Amino acid sequence: MTAEQRRPSVLIVDDEPANLQVLRSILQDSYQLQFARDGEKALELAHRSRPDLILLDVMMPGMSGLEVCRALKASAETSAIPVIFVTALADTSDEASGLEAGAVDYITKPVSPAIVCARVKTHLSLVRTEELERTRLQIIQTLGKAAEYKDNETGMHVVRMSYFARELALAAGYPEAFADMLLSAAPMHDIGKIGIPDAVLRKPGKLDAEEWAVMRTHAEIGAQILEGSQGELLQMAARIARRHHEKWNGGGYPDGLAGEAIPLEARIVAIADVFDALTSVRPYKNAWPFEAAMQLIREESGQHFDPVLVEHFLSLSEKIKDIQKRWAD
Repeated sequence: MTAEQRRPSVLIVDDEPANLQVLRSILQDSYQLQFARDGEKALELAHRSRPDLILLDVMMPGMSGLEVCRALKASAETSAIPVIFVTALADTSDEASGLEAGAVDYITKPVSPAIVCARVKTHLSLVRTEELERTRLQIIQTLGKAAEYKDNETGMHVVRMSYFARELALAAGYPEAFADMLLSAAPMHDIGKIGIPDAVLRKPGKLDAEEWAVMRTHAEIGAQILEGSQGELLQMAARIARRHHEKWNGGGYPDGLAGEAIPLEARIVAIADVFDALTSVRPYKNAWPFEAAMQLIREESGQHFDPVLVEHFLSLSEKIKDIQKRWAD
């Protein structure tokens, strides 16, 4: 890849050639630039070349900038491209209209080169950060799927139960940042199954006592794989991997923890994991009906599961069904 190809691309849209030239002179040394003098051409270029950012005039003949922005945001192909309005309209009501149309920022003319450079750099940095977050989640989900496939389970299990866990955390009143981290950490709950011999993991019949003892070690193996990291996400994932089979009444494994001695994130994942396992088809069983699985969660309140979390989970029926539809096998 050449240095030119590595530079972010910016589409500049303005019907006045002088304005295009001003923005060209400000940005040409740092970015790949494309230009359009009307809304129709802007939409064509946006769909064809997918620029990293668009600088868009508001008052143009034909399609206005507001109309162009709404069209961009209405298309799945271009909705994620950040749009910054660059316009002579300086009233706060004009700025509000631009933001309501989907723009991320608003620069008034005549432009300041320093402001243009700063705003463009800031929003491109946000794009890169969001892409890194998406990529990180995809990598984590892929690792989780690797363990599930080894266990003859569908990779969609780790996706569904992770979203169940996120919704449960939010319903229980925990911050969105915690819920989002849980969404990223939960797919690795069974990563330790990678270390379980296939003869045990894929045995079609019931495990004997010795085999069950081997199977239970996946919780400790998972923690060993994940722990030691300085990152908060992997530390949470390690706690989940080790503790998601603990039970509220102390009857779980590997350490027989009870009640709130079990980390919160593991208590949440325990409910999400069991519910999705119950309602999913496996080689050895049919999927349980939705209400039957909910009834088991209810019956295990105060035994297997945190009773407060169970009440919140039972209140999430419609959101859980939506997740099941979205991430069906």
